[in-house]
Amino acid sequence: MSDQVDTRSGALRGFLAAGGARNGGLVLALLLLCVVGWVTAGDRFASVQNLVVVLGLAAITGVLSIGMTFVITSGGIDLSVGSVLGLASVWASTVATQSMAREIGWIVMVVCALAVGLGAGLVNGILVAYGRVVPFIATLAMLVAARGLAELIANRRTQLVDVPSFEAAFRGNVLGVPKIVWIFAAVAAAGWFLLARTTFGRRTVAIGGNVEAARLAGIKVKRHTASLYALAGLTSGIGAVMMLARTDAGSSTNGTLMELDAIAAVVVGGTLLAGGRGTIVGTVLGVLIFTTLTNIFVINNLNSSVQAVAKGAIIVAAVLLQQRFAAREGASGA
Repeated sequence: MSDQVDTRSGALRGFLAAGGARNGGLVLALLLLCVVGWVTAGDRFASVQNLVVVLGLAAITGVLSIGMTFVITSGGIDLSVGSVLGLASVWASTVATQSMAREIGWIVMVVCALAVGLGAGLVNGILVAYGRVVPFIATLAMLVAARGLAELIANRRTQLVDVPSFEAAFRGNVLGVPKIVWIFAAVAAAGWFLLARTTFGRRTVAIGGNVEAARLAGIKVKRHTASLYALAGLTSGIGAVMMLARTDAGSSTNGTLMELDAIAAVVVGGTLLAGGRGTIVGTVLGVLIFTTLTNIFVINNLNSSVQAVAKGAIIVAAVLLQQRFAAREGASGA
């Protein structure tokens, strides 16, 4: 009998260690928000059409948040993902790029956006890993530089997309769901597999937990760190393609403050700001929680300032809970 009790308690500890309880709490929070939305707005919130709207709004921020999860799990931060998205959207929608896309195909615009995002992310990674610049400073510099370069390229004008093949490929729905939502789902699935099921993910967690121990274990910390920022830049490029598909326009203002939404979603989702633990499932739930909250405020015509206060309170509560869980885990480990 005692063996059965020990087995059950061990399984429970394993469940908690795997983050099941945290994800369960996030699901509960999301369900409670849905109840609030249904009570306050009725069918306007509970309709299938509104659900599609929520998913569409969550998609771009969600893709940025996937890349951000890897960076924060390693103990870093990337403040530039929103600005890099704006730069990539502008570069991919210039007259020259669109002219090539009309002749060759939509792939030209996609490759351009991904290359710009990957390049900017790689610059961040090199500065942080090899230049030993503090991540906050390196990515803050990229935030400013990328936004300024986007303004120079676009001359502070909105560049309309006029490539029929691009619009056909990325606009519209599949099975009643916007294509950008399917892209988000694919990126989230790939991110989950990469973080939870590959050596790359285990190395990311190890670096976030203890850089020196990771180095002594044979992990090439600098190269891996640079690749993480490059990955975050790549997700910014993907987000730029999605932004072009959703708005049909490239603008230097695209992605403004999205880095803050991404960081908030990652933190609320359960990824430790100090590094060493990350969860893609939690990040997706965090994105959905914030998007649903925004949707409820918009439907009920509530003050956006109150919405900002509510988001701030959620972030503070999430960080406090993280500290409490970390303290308990440290005590139990001791």
